[in-house]
Amino acid sequence: MDIASARKIRRNRGDQRGHDCVTSTEPPVIEITGLHKSYGDLHVLKGVDMRAIAGDVVSLIGSSGSGKSTLLRCANLLEDSQDGRIAFEGEDVIWKGQGSSRHPGDAAQVRRIRTNLSMVFQQFNLWAHMSILQNVMEAPVTVLGEDKAEVETRARAVLDKVGIGDKCDVFPAQLSGGQQQRAAIARALCMRPRALLFDEPTSALDPELEQEVVKVIKDLASEGRTMLIVTHDMRLARDVSDHVVFLHQGKIEEEGPPNELFGNPKSERLQQFLSHTTSI
Repeated sequence: MDIASARKIRRNRGDQRGHDCVTSTEPPVIEITGLHKSYGDLHVLKGVDMRAIAGDVVSLIGSSGSGKSTLLRCANLLEDSQDGRIAFEGEDVIWKGQGSSRHPGDAAQVRRIRTNLSMVFQQFNLWAHMSILQNVMEAPVTVLGEDKAEVETRARAVLDKVGIGDKCDVFPAQLSGGQQQRAAIARALCMRPRALLFDEPTSALDPELEQEVVKVIKDLASEGRTMLIVTHDMRLARDVSDHVVFLHQGKIEEEGPPNELFGNPKSERLQQFLSHTTSI
């Protein structure tokens, strides 16, 4: 199935943003309302609202320092936010404290949410002392306590899916950057998450290797997987997204379907941003 067909299926199922069809009755996989995040006196996120329903591909774009990666890390509870609501499939995160002292109050809930929101980082973060197969198997076996033989079968399958099934027994240092990032995607997939979160997945790669990873992401989008993607690659955002969010100075400056946001940007700041982008 291609990306256009996957989008059509999602539209027929119903879009909670109200752009298409009948509203879905399922709660969003991820829903963020009024989120604020500061580092000391630096106010990075200033009341951000965002959601992704099942099967949605949402891309976050904007200049460096706009708050994209911080928003993604807050969604996965890797960063504590000072105010606002975060919910996973309708379940609100439980907080303790307020303001700078606010933090998640239920460790079991945090573990459950994180195992269902698999993160793919810019710098791969593979364990250098483990083979690629071991890297992919580690979390399902040690964190989820799954049967090792069953996990190995699944790990080999996802490595085949991302095109490096022949690299199971090598170590990360023996792979190219593109292959390492595909291994990191396989590791995320092996957790069977409800959503995949990508933080600039291609920015550390040269253009040739970048396309290897872009192909994998496009394939995942065509399968209807729920994904949040922070990216500098406007072509990727345009091609795979159901919804694009443009962040500027910690706020959502503009958002909408990719054809509208890239084809007819309304805000002056987004127009300026896109005018300096050659990849669309």
